[in-house]
Amino acid sequence: MAKKANAAFMKELTPSSELAQIVGSKALPRTEVVKKLWAYIKKQDLQDKKNRRQINADDKLKAVFGGKSSVNMFEMTKLVSKHLS
Repeated sequence: MAKKANAAFMKELTPSSELAQIVGSKALPRTEVVKKLWAYIKKQDLQDKKNRRQINADDKLKAVFGGKSSVNMFEMTKLVSKHLS
């Protein structure tokens, strides 16, 4: 029997206008939002060179990160969830 995915985990959430500039404005499950966020971070080369867990924000990410110029991956997840409803 196939294991059913956690409904709350797959619930589609609408990104805020700040987050939408990065992941698009379509409602997405949290997993997709995080995937798109990482794709953006890698494409823009925003991971810290020495400490790969640290994300250096560009202007778009700074808006999502509450004005912080650098956050770690765990803090990023927490800050991003404030931009989902």
